[in-house]
Amino acid sequence: MTTRHFVNEPEDVTREALEGLQLLYPDALVCHTDPTFVVRAGERPSKVALVSGGGAGHEPLHARFVGTGMLDAAVPGAVFSSPTAFQVRSAIETVDTGHGTLLIVKNYTGDILNFSIAAELLDGDRAVEMVVVDDDLATDDLAPDGPGRRGTAAVVAVEKICGAAAERGDTLREVADLGRRVVASSSTLGVALRAGTPPGHSRPSFELGENEIEFGVGIHGERGRGTRPLTPVHELIDDLVGQLVAAGRIASGDDAIAIVNGLGATHELELAIAARELARALDRRGIGHARLIAGSFVTSFDMHGLSITLVRAADDLLELWDAPVRTPALTW
Repeated sequence: MTTRHFVNEPEDVTREALEGLQLLYPDALVCHTDPTFVVRAGERPSKVALVSGGGAGHEPLHARFVGTGMLDAAVPGAVFSSPTAFQVRSAIETVDTGHGTLLIVKNYTGDILNFSIAAELLDGDRAVEMVVVDDDLATDDLAPDGPGRRGTAAVVAVEKICGAAAERGDTLREVADLGRRVVASSSTLGVALRAGTPPGHSRPSFELGENEIEFGVGIHGERGRGTRPLTPVHELIDDLVGQLVAAGRIASGDDAIAIVNGLGATHELELAIAARELARALDRRGIGHARLIAGSFVTSFDMHGLSITLVRAADDLLELWDAPVRTPALTW
């Protein structure tokens, strides 16, 4: 099938991209292709191991967050498809040094299922905990008996904070409890001006008019909760922040780790302007933007959109957020 992307064959995208990553970061990453997973290069640190993963198409998530202070392994599937349980098990067995493994999993049925099966397939003497990231307000109340909130950009905060805790020597239970605390303190909403067109597809996953914006989009190209007229960015960001605050996970007087996340085709200029408006919207509500970052961290291939994530951040979480990190996509 003809595809307007810089790829060879759509079915080879994940493998060929990992081969490229290996060439780009030979001193930082080791990319396995049979089965497919990515681990840190060099000696395994003696600590709790962190493993995450999910479908390709969300880069730099997760592979480029492998490194000191974040993940020990990332397990990619095909584009927008979960990795297999066999891939996940192989990654765990490679990075587990006897201190246990924390699985950080976004709340999608396939990811939950395959990571859970992988844990069950391990030898009985391997300790495993799972943290499920479910920060997307757009799916908060779609169905009472449904899967609940999707996992989106808050996974970056979970991986960063848990990674720092593991590096300082926290136990598996301590790191897992910390991850669940970050999830419970996080909310995200995303919007898009144009849907993405993954490799192998000739049309976007949904259509929008010239002056329309989709509210509540998902990172797999899912349509949102509604289509609205396009408004200036200061109104848009203020609306998003208002909905995030109304959800009750952050309030006036709190400090926030605030993340402006590009969804794939959003320019750095746009993200910087959005960060400016995010800081102003938080100021108006008496919420401190203790840490503010902007970039494309969790994408939806080439979607022209962005998401806003707010994490209520106590001093201990800020200390872990500020701890050194050295990965291809995040370094300080």
